Amino acid sequence: MKYLVSIITLGCFAAIIYGFSIQEENLPLSHKFIGSGTLVLFLVAMPLFLFIHSKGKKMKDYMLTEENIKKMRSKESEKPDNQ
Repeated sequence: MKYLVSIITLGCFAAIIYGFSIQEENLPLSHKFIGSGTLVLFLVAMPLFLFIHSKGKKMKDYMLTEENIKKMRSKESEKPDNQ
């Protein structure tokens, strides 16, 4: 699955670069390549990447709750004086 995300990302960058390279010859077609590459990169590749790499992680650990604030404050008091 991660290879699929890599292939999609490389394809998007290739489309964007190709769009910039043909910009002088065919402007409307170049805008379509640049736009479609950007669109697929941010609407397909990025959510797939986030879905793959966030499996098995608890979202509660990353949220700012009262419990997590207390944990952070207790860790601050454990630091030595020289830091």
